[in-house]
Amino acid sequence: MTKSILAVTMNPSVDISYPLETLQLNSVNRVTEVTKTAGGKGLNVARVLHQLHSPVIASGILGGTIGQFIEKKLDETKIKHNFMPINQESRNCIAILHDDMQQTEILETGPLLDEQDEANFLIHFENSLDNISVVTISGSLPKGLSTELYTKMIEIASIREIPVVLDSSGKPLKVSLSGRHKPFLIKPNQEEIAQLIEKPIHDLVELQEVLTINSLFKGVEWIVISLGADGALVKHNEEFFRLTIPKIDVVNPVGSGDSTVAGLASAIAAGTDDVEVMKTGMTTGMLNTMEKQTGFINNELFNEYYQKISLKKLN
Repeated sequence: MTKSILAVTMNPSVDISYPLETLQLNSVNRVTEVTKTAGGKGLNVARVLHQLHSPVIASGILGGTIGQFIEKKLDETKIKHNFMPINQESRNCIAILHDDMQQTEILETGPLLDEQDEANFLIHFENSLDNISVVTISGSLPKGLSTELYTKMIEIASIREIPVVLDSSGKPLKVSLSGRHKPFLIKPNQEEIAQLIEKPIHDLVELQEVLTINSLFKGVEWIVISLGADGALVKHNEEFFRLTIPKIDVVNPVGSGDSTVAGLASAIAAGTDDVEVMKTGMTTGMLNTMEKQTGFINNELFNEYYQKISLKKLN
C-alpha cells in the first residue's frame, strides 16, 4: 500500500477575495466577482502535493458550516482529508483587492480552543499516522492551544520514525527547536532566523555561522532558508548549498513558500537524493509564483524550470 503525506493545518480558513476598482470607506461597496477557496498554508501544501501526484491527506481542526465548506472544496478536487471536528466555527479570511493592486486584509482569529481540545487533537494526530511517510505542519495555531503543540506532534511522529517538515515561525518554532525531538526540516527566511536568535543577521556568511553554531539548529537535518528571487540557502546536516533560480514573471507570489514545502515533502517521501530534494522544492515554489491561483502549479512546466536551477556547494 502506497504511503501518504499528512499535511496539517491547525487554523484553516475560507479565503474570500473581493476585487474592487476603488475601496469606498464608510460607504457601500458592491462586489460582482467573489472567489472563495479552502485556505490555510497546509491546504496550499496539500493542493500542490495533489498536483504533483503525491498521495496526500489534509488534516487539522475544522468546525461549523465554514469547516463543511472547506471539506466540500477538498472533495471537489479529490483531496483526501481527516480533520478533527470541533463545535465551533472555523474562520474566514477576507482580502479586498483595490486601487491598483493594493490589498486590504480582514482576518478572523478563528476558534478559541482549550487544553482538552489539544489533548483530543494529539490522540487524533497519533491515530492518523498509520501508513504516513512524511508529516508537514504549516502555519499558526488557533487561540488557546499551547506553543508546545508542534513539539508534542514532532515527538509523536519521531517515535514512529516519520520525518516532520515544519513551516512555522515565532514562539511555536522556537519551542519546537528547543525540544528533545527536532523537526526533520524547517523552512524559515532570514528575518525569522534573526527573530529566533534575537539578533540581526547582516549577510549569508553570518547566517551560515548562526546555523552552524547556535544550539537551536543542532539535530535539524534540513534547514531551507528562502531568499525570494535570489533562491535559497540550504543546510543539510553539516553541508551548505546555494541555490539560484532563473528570472521569472511573477504573477502571484502568495503561497510560494507552501508550494516549496510541498515539493520538499514530495521528494523526501519519494526517497530521492539531496540534490533532487532541494531542486524539487525550488521548482514548485517558482511554479506557484507564475500562476494567478494560490497553491497551484502547472506540472507540465516542472522539468523545464527544474533544469534552470543552479546549485553550488559552499563548504
